[in-house]
Amino acid sequence: MKFQTKPLLTVLGFLFFSLSLSAQVQNQLSTEDWQADLDFLQQSIHKDYPFLFKKVTAQKWDAEVAKLRSEIPNMADHEIMVGLSRMVAMFGYGHTYLSLSGGKIDYHKIPVNLYQFSDGVFIEGTVKGHEKALGAKVLKIGDTPIEKAIELVYPTVSAENEQFFKAYGINDLTVPEILHAQRIIPNYSMEIPFTLEKDGQVFTYNFRAGDKKAIQTSYSLIKKEGEMISARSQSSTPLYLQELDKIYNFNYNPDTKTVYVRQSQVQNDPSQQTLEAFYAEIFDFIAQNEVERFILDVRLNGGGNNYLNKPLITGLIQSKVNEVGKFFCIIGRRTFSACQNLVNELDNYTNVIFVGEPTAENLNFYGDNRKLVLPNSQFNARLSWAWWQDKPQWENQQWMPPNIAVTTTFEQYKNNEDPVLAAAMADIGDDVILDPMGHLTQLFMAGEMEKVSSEAARMVNDPMHQYTDFEALFTQAGYNLLNSDQIQGALFVFDMSSKLFTDSSQLWLGLADALKASGNVDQAKQVYAKVSQMDPYGPQGEKARRALKE
Repeated sequence: MKFQTKPLLTVLGFLFFSLSLSAQVQNQLSTEDWQADLDFLQQSIHKDYPFLFKKVTAQKWDAEVAKLRSEIPNMADHEIMVGLSRMVAMFGYGHTYLSLSGGKIDYHKIPVNLYQFSDGVFIEGTVKGHEKALGAKVLKIGDTPIEKAIELVYPTVSAENEQFFKAYGINDLTVPEILHAQRIIPNYSMEIPFTLEKDGQVFTYNFRAGDKKAIQTSYSLIKKEGEMISARSQSSTPLYLQELDKIYNFNYNPDTKTVYVRQSQVQNDPSQQTLEAFYAEIFDFIAQNEVERFILDVRLNGGGNNYLNKPLITGLIQSKVNEVGKFFCIIGRRTFSACQNLVNELDNYTNVIFVGEPTAENLNFYGDNRKLVLPNSQFNARLSWAWWQDKPQWENQQWMPPNIAVTTTFEQYKNNEDPVLAAAMADIGDDVILDPMGHLTQLFMAGEMEKVSSEAARMVNDPMHQYTDFEALFTQAGYNLLNSDQIQGALFVFDMSSKLFTDSSQLWLGLADALKASGNVDQAKQVYAKVSQMDPYGPQGEKARRALKE
């Protein structure tokens, strides 16, 4: 082996760099302190919040906790902090999370506001000095493609569904501590290279992370004040972004005979009348004027006090606009918490047509939380304790889907276009299917099986219904038939839907169960074996293997 000597300055430089890096990542808390915090979190959840084990089993969660505990001795503070966040996020409820603010370990942010439009993730806002990056599409963070970066950071966010992540989690991609802990970037650094695309040009842009408060947002969009700049043209402002200093406002268009209301919180606005008085005024106006359409816009509404929903619900039930085609509610990725209760109640008691994107919360959910302070790191775990159920458990879904799905591109946002409001203003044609499963059920009951199949295939691929969870709905419908001894009907539903969703282990399992119930044991075994291969480590595969042993 040949040895080479290095110049003294090179060696000293290397040692200086190594010492600097070591000091940079030197832990403020000991291994024992962090492990004690993790133990405290684990014990507290098992003792006081065992009901949170609804989407994840206690066994799986404890296994992940044990894995993190064993890794703590070899982790930096920021990695442990993010690891704790992952543990709490596993429960899958937006109100149950670890707050990264207020603990002994600080974090930083890149001075940008990211927003995920239908055509990608864009820099919606930043601060002066970064004009070149403003409005650019994000292609990579470091060497990680943006789609992979989202996948890697998702487990750190207490997301009930992907809509919650779009609204409340996407900007975790601007936190270097999270980027490194989730291995989106290989080394912990405040200098983060982004690969961007703007005006047809692809380029690398280096951001330096700093004060986490350098960027201020309002309803997930940049606040255009001080040094902050927005990619949206300031030549005009769409209705849903007007007067955002007010929690609620309304507009009447006499030409279209439309009343438009934006309500962005379920709270009384201290600068104007209460919500009860506001809606009393609205419904009085509707009763006394030519109003043929009422649009309620809650796409920005992240919740508040759901006891304040009653005046709106009772007023609508009695109003002349409570008819199909007259009342539209715009929902979206920020529709959450007490506002989820609101849209649930609108769905239960009115003739509402939902337009836009799905909501950020499950229909039934764990809400109100209590603070649990971890004794050593002082991080706050917010743990939900109140179960809110507006729907029967068999009607629960990951979100409230829109009847008419409408998304927004970056260019539309930039140019102040509002395709969602435009859809709510458009006339509903007789051929528009607002309730896909209701439509298919009618055809099924009439015995029009060929039409059931053709309509199901059409609607599954219709962008208007892109957020309808047909896979789950077909699974539920098939098992409802099977449990009612309507075996041939169940066979039809599972056979049809497994052809539409060829990768769905739950639909193939349903087909196997229906075949077994019909007496086709050999064919059922073949399908069970297929499910076992499709889902080797998941619950459907486990059920299939149990069935094969019977």
